[in-house]
Amino acid sequence: MDIKKIERISRALSDTNRIAILQQFKKKKDCLYCAEVNDLLDLTQPSVSHHLKQLVDADLLLPQKEGRNLKYILNQQVLDDYIASLNELKD
Repeated sequence: MDIKKIERISRALSDTNRIAILQQFKKKKDCLYCAEVNDLLDLTQPSVSHHLKQLVDADLLLPQKEGRNLKYILNQQVLDDYIASLNELKD
């Protein structure tokens, strides 16, 4: 993973609300809809949209249009690659 991608993901994960969103994906183990994220977090809809966009821009979430709704799927491969890149910094 190149350093720019590591930086983009690190910036996306520097916000507690975005980490909370990712934690919800771990609990759900499938996908989340934007409306579900609104219900789970005490944030306004524009704030949720902003945080989801940051996670999508970092390739951590994959958006999929389903009718009029957007659902998001965790990009586990990118997250695993990011963690592996950080682990390489040890030693």
